[in-house]
Amino acid sequence: MTFHTADVAAPLTLDRRTGPQGEVVLRRRGETYEIIVNGCFLMDTSDGRSERLLVDAALARTAAAAPAVLIGGLGVGFSLAHASGQPRWSRIVVAEREDAIIGWHRTGPLGEITAAALSDPRVTILHTDLNEHLRTAGERYDALCLDIDNGPDWTVTDDNSGLYSPSGLAACRARLAPGGVLAVWSAQPSPAFEEALERAGFEEVRSEEVPVARGVPDVVHLARNPF
Repeated sequence: MTFHTADVAAPLTLDRRTGPQGEVVLRRRGETYEIIVNGCFLMDTSDGRSERLLVDAALARTAAAAPAVLIGGLGVGFSLAHASGQPRWSRIVVAEREDAIIGWHRTGPLGEITAAALSDPRVTILHTDLNEHLRTAGERYDALCLDIDNGPDWTVTDDNSGLYSPSGLAACRARLAPGGVLAVWSAQPSPAFEEALERAGFEEVRSEEVPVARGVPDVVHLARNPF
């Protein structure tokens, strides 16, 4: 997720839907697409550096020869597209609860970002809430790449905060294979979240920053599930 817009043109609304958490809007501002949730800017296509770092950092740290990754959520598709371009991933699962966002990729304008990824046989798109998916029994992943809301300290929808709670982090550990990597995008550094990761039992907790045009840098928080 990239929390800034480079274009100054007035936005054009392309689609407006009511989803499980309220209104979801797709806009175009010049050449940039934006996703707005309940009137709050969520993400755009102006810069995908932090989404690519999210995937790269997880892949670099996983010890599995052919790792499986869960990406949550789909967003504008930068993380999925980047993961699909990396042959080492054996399985790429995406959890996205907004049917509108999935549709904008499958048959809408965001397909120009993810068309190749959606035809990749390694890719599975799940129309599901990430919190619910993590809390159900199922396959264990070698990496979790989570780009949900604006990160642990600033959520647009209240229930997303549960992902970063002690129970949410416990669910992440339960769905990670031993030695698996958790990578979490944030719109700003969060020392408190790093402490929460350590209290939850994760090891090798660290963060990597991505400078942005204005304001504090984007951050990817990284942690490892013990072997």
